[in-house]
Amino acid sequence: MKHFKWDEIPAEQVNDKFVRKLAWNGKVMIAWMECKKGCYVPTHSHDNEQLTFVISGKWRFELDGRTIFVGPNEMLHIPSNMVHSAEAIEDLVAYDIFTPPREDWIKGEDAYLRSGATPPADQ
Repeated sequence: MKHFKWDEIPAEQVNDKFVRKLAWNGKVMIAWMECKKGCYVPTHSHDNEQLTFVISGKWRFELDGRTIFVGPNEMLHIPSNMVHSAEAIEDLVAYDIFTPPREDWIKGEDAYLRSGATPPADQ
């Protein structure tokens, strides 16, 4: 596996509550993320399998009809094509690992994150 160097890819301010830094090779992508409380990822799915590992803070995921909280030192596996959304209910730092790498993230075409969307009123 290629040695990942975070300093090769500068951090990107995706929206006012979401900063990330990416490292990838042909088989895997690792995304370091810093999210402010209230950061919301609207409902979506993708072809990539995802593993989210929270370092600090807490995510609330809506996944497969369930609400799942993921806090420090916890991981969540999201299978490919699984519809999900997420909201940072505390400021957080997390890693997302994708197989294969997310082309939309590499190209900066991930419109659902760049929108800075707010969660629905019933959440």
